[in-house]
Amino acid sequence: MKIVRRVGASPRERGSVSGQSCPDIFELSDGNFAVIGTEATDALDAELPPDASRADYERIVVISRETLLQAKADIPDA
Repeated sequence: MKIVRRVGASPRERGSVSGQSCPDIFELSDGNFAVIGTEATDALDAELPPDASRADYERIVVISRETLLQAKADIPDA
């Protein structure tokens, strides 16, 4: 599994001063996506709706609305 491309604008393009430690989205060689965000499992786990769950190895990660909206145009429809 490898990172194929960034999805959306880079942190620097979104206004990050350092352009380094900001939320980011990447498309992987297997077609999945990887997300860099703020770990929020403890804060949000109890907030999941009844029909949602996560495995022990999964984490809830928060990214900014701007990060996702900037990526929208680069996310394939299929």
